Amino acid sequence: MINQRLTQKQRLKILPQQIQLLNFFHLNTLELEQRIQQEIEENPLLEDQKNEFEPLVEKFNKDAVQDYHDWEEHGYDDIPDYKVEYNNYLHNDKVPERPIVGYFDYRSNLKEQFKLGCDDPKEAELAEYIIDSFSDQGLMEQDPEDLAEDISFRMNHWIEPDQIMAVVHKIQQLEPVGVGARSIRECLLIQLHRLNQKRPDVKMAVRLLENHFNDLHNRNMDKIKHMLRLEDDELKIVLQLIASLKMKPICEAQDSIQVNQNILPDFLVIRNGEEIEVSLYRHRSESLSINSSWKQMADSNTKVNTDKSAVQYLKNKLQSAQWFIHAVQQREATMLKIMRAIVQLQYAYFVTGDINQLQPMILKNIAEMVGVDISTVSRITCNKYAETPFGLILLKDLFTEGIANEKGQVISNKVIQSAIEEVIESEDKHNPYTDQQLVTILAQKGFSVARRTVAKYREQLQIPVSHVRSLWA
Repeated sequence: MINQRLTQKQRLKILPQQIQLLNFFHLNTLELEQRIQQEIEENPLLEDQKNEFEPLVEKFNKDAVQDYHDWEEHGYDDIPDYKVEYNNYLHNDKVPERPIVGYFDYRSNLKEQFKLGCDDPKEAELAEYIIDSFSDQGLMEQDPEDLAEDISFRMNHWIEPDQIMAVVHKIQQLEPVGVGARSIRECLLIQLHRLNQKRPDVKMAVRLLENHFNDLHNRNMDKIKHMLRLEDDELKIVLQLIASLKMKPICEAQDSIQVNQNILPDFLVIRNGEEIEVSLYRHRSESLSINSSWKQMADSNTKVNTDKSAVQYLKNKLQSAQWFIHAVQQREATMLKIMRAIVQLQYAYFVTGDINQLQPMILKNIAEMVGVDISTVSRITCNKYAETPFGLILLKDLFTEGIANEKGQVISNKVIQSAIEEVIESEDKHNPYTDQQLVTILAQKGFSVARRTVAKYREQLQIPVSHVRSLWA
């Protein structure tokens, strides 16, 4: 039987302009500059009154021949003596050459490998974004859900986390082995799967990491021997095999030099006495304007004897330009509000630059202070840097959870992580501290934390357990 029902539902829909505005919040300084240049090329009504890149053009064209020079000025222009004087004393075949130090960029190498085995341009573009998100050690530290959200706003169409993981699995098949792993455990398993699976020690090592990795972290060797039915000598062989693998796909100490990565900050934090001033590195909304002559043509009162389609085109471009300038202004105003709220909560840290002065802070705290959504704070602080008196900092590193110490004061977990690193760096490499010993040492420093908390922070710092550290010594 066919029947009809009348139902009332509430749905939350995001307008396309709201999505574009959220996209603006996510852009950093360089990406915003590229977005502005693209909009100026596409919209004739939008103008940039102050082009900060003109000095660069003049710099690279300073040796070019001027148009007002005639041919006689350059037709018989010989090379001056001072330019060839050095060659008169030193033959060209004996000119000393400075050796160029090679540099290996694993990300560029990964992109080339992926393109060779991929026929889908969209998948290759997705792989490039994922590879750029890897850490310097070749690990995928960002969650697939967060990465899918970032890519979706960047590409203007929704990407599912399953699509991200499908591409990541393909990247993990490339060289260097273990690249794209989400943890040390996965990195070790990828390396083991590349070995001969018929070897007994390889099979047992895979079983150990897949099923008893937590026991290995907690150094429960008796339980591991009982569950895997291994003797002491057999367990030692398996542990030596695991110790021979790389903890990270990309070694930190490389023979080649690192390319100087110039980061353009988004904020400037300046200390003026006891006050801290916050400003944007570059105010772009001040230089953006609408062409007055084109705006008059788009006016409905001046459309006499004018093509209606042309007038409608100009109206659309005028509306687009007005919205674009408003979006840039709203982005800058929101960024300043959020950064000032961060400085207000982290005043002691910005005054001293000491990480021990860092206070617990989450996105919700800033969102409540500014009066915006948590996702807005996340996009404003994502991939944004601030230039401070003590160096360049990533805003995401300022957001930490809190733990109460023995005095009842709530301190940032970054402070405890820094203390754990200091203790492990000064330990005896042949007899490293266990997690329980680290708990005792931290308690002497005034940090009352549980053993599982120490293990959690040690994993976040990518520091192996004491037994594995002793094998690496």
